[in-house]
Amino acid sequence: MTELFSEGAPLKLAMDGPLAVLTMDSPPKNLFDIAMWDAWKAALKWLGDNPPRGLLIRASGTVVSAGVDVEVFRRMARDEAESFWAEQLATTRALERLPFPTVFAAHSLTLTAAFELALACDLIVATGSARFGLVERVVGFTPAMGGTQRLAALAGPARARELVMTGKLYRATTLERWGVVNQIFELATFQNDAHAYAMDLATGPTVAHAATKQVVAHYLAGGTEAADAALPGIAAAVTRSEDHRRSVEAFLTEGPDHATDCHGR
Repeated sequence: MTELFSEGAPLKLAMDGPLAVLTMDSPPKNLFDIAMWDAWKAALKWLGDNPPRGLLIRASGTVVSAGVDVEVFRRMARDEAESFWAEQLATTRALERLPFPTVFAAHSLTLTAAFELALACDLIVATGSARFGLVERVVGFTPAMGGTQRLAALAGPARARELVMTGKLYRATTLERWGVVNQIFELATFQNDAHAYAMDLATGPTVAHAATKQVVAHYLAGGTEAADAALPGIAAAVTRSEDHRRSVEAFLTEGPDHATDCHGR
């Protein structure tokens, strides 16, 4: 893979063909401090300016992330809090709006800010023993990067209130039942399995994947009526794409099992 960020950065961004791989690498706990947030902003800007066909987010070390560095709360001036959290929420929204499939891979403990960013991804894969938590209650706080509302959209408002208000940790197997985690992989092969899962999406129909994200976004914003209103225009744009025409021709000449390695616009 080709590394794109400098040595020593808390995030590593690399390209593996069509797939971008973003790795949190700030041992030992991959905490979200100012340097980590700044790295996320830089990475998401690069990805927006140089869109790959898929993104895998993962972490090095024994934990995915132990969450926000508590020193951030200690040092924050009261009159700066609103603008600070608006800036961090903008990072979540930038990740959510990327026009290609995004996969968050959690091999172990994933807390607060990291979990909130995971909830902004299209898909979450995890080991069965991975644990997730929005544990801000321990510092008398509430999730401020959009995790509560995104969890409510996936699992329902009662589950969101439960997870946030209790501050408990939940295993990936539980969150899979809730519809939050999409796929469970064995720990021994997790990194390879997660990479293959994301690569399958990155080598799929790029324009169609982007359209699917648009339809879901319209549904989340306004329900079925809003998605229905937007769908004909979205489908028409896909119809006009080289991606779609190439896939149709491949289906007719090679059959339904043809490779869907599409990237036309």
